[in-house]
Amino acid sequence: MVNHSISLEHPQPQTTTDNGPALLPAQILRNDAEALEAAQALAASARTHAARRDQQRELPWQLIEQFTASGLGSITVPRAFGGPDVSFETLAEVFRLISAADPALGQIPQNHFGILQMLRGTATEAQQHALFTAVLEGARIGNGGPERGARNTLEINTRIVRDGDGGRISGQKFYSTGALFAHWVAVKAVNDEQRLVMAFVRRGTPGLRIVDDWSGFGQRTTASGTVVLENAHVPDTHVVQIWRQAQQPNIQGAVSQLMQAAIDAGIAEAAIDDTIAFVREKSRPWIDAGVERASDDPFVIADIGRLKLELHAAQALLRKAAQVLDQIGQAPVDAALAGQASIAVAEAKVITTEIALQASEKLFELAGSRATLAEFNLDRHWRNARVHTLHDPVRWKYHAVGAYHLNGSLPARHSWI
Repeated sequence: MVNHSISLEHPQPQTTTDNGPALLPAQILRNDAEALEAAQALAASARTHAARRDQQRELPWQLIEQFTASGLGSITVPRAFGGPDVSFETLAEVFRLISAADPALGQIPQNHFGILQMLRGTATEAQQHALFTAVLEGARIGNGGPERGARNTLEINTRIVRDGDGGRISGQKFYSTGALFAHWVAVKAVNDEQRLVMAFVRRGTPGLRIVDDWSGFGQRTTASGTVVLENAHVPDTHVVQIWRQAQQPNIQGAVSQLMQAAIDAGIAEAAIDDTIAFVREKSRPWIDAGVERASDDPFVIADIGRLKLELHAAQALLRKAAQVLDQIGQAPVDAALAGQASIAVAEAKVITTEIALQASEKLFELAGSRATLAEFNLDRHWRNARVHTLHDPVRWKYHAVGAYHLNGSLPARHSWI
């Protein structure tokens, strides 16, 4: 039995930092069951003060260290490199469990796992060995991809210029979820050949600065702020040629979106659970209902029934999407299989988006005016749902699903479908 009851008193680094957190020992989980057990233990720890952390914008450093020490950070490392390589169904369930307790904590490692997936298809064997081993030893990878001021999310202005046995990278990133908590920041940049690469910049590298300036009204404790690079040196061994991924069909986008959908499913579940608890314990019945308890109001009962049905439908589609990915597997895929994977996940993402928004808004209608008091901080569910579901527009998911089923059109190939 793996011990997941880990209490770590790790001091919180400065909100603007160059050196980053210390690398602490991590367990290596053996299978899916141990991964789920670790996720349940982390969720139990996270649930206790989730509302307070959101209210005070308190970053979850201790929980992040528990996440890493428990072995959860390496659950998708391939078996060939010593990891458990859990199923996509388990990966989605891990994200759902953690996000139901604290969706900000659930979001922090999403890019970590997306990048581990990317390494499978783009990195050399030596790069895979180095980075997968680092993750097994407790390293966390943060995001340095999106930029503000670009025409769209695919435009990259950050540049890496050749310099001896590596390159010098300069640019500025935003929406850098996980970077403040990371030991390595994975930075997208354009090289001298105008090709897209991903440079793994070790924390402490001169010229790398992480700024906690994320001010979003939801997902408040993800620290999804700014990464600044000023002539930071990166050796060739840590520059991955990710432009190659665009040359062949893959499931990268589907895997990324699966985690997004799981986070939204967790938000919806937490909102519904809090609605039920509040109606049972605190809400007053409406005067025309003629009942003693708010939980006996027939209209409230019907609405709770609808929310539960839609949540269960979303959870079922999430499982189905993960199972489609597991059936396709990690081997090279053709365009048809890649499209099938993306559409299965898109269908889940549509429904998890809708139930997260609906459940978090319906909470106040059913629970009543008292539920809006700051002491309960129940608005965090809607704020989290509204902010996280903006990651990519769900209207384009409807279009992709419709075009696929009606005209046989394959979806675009990027990380947002």
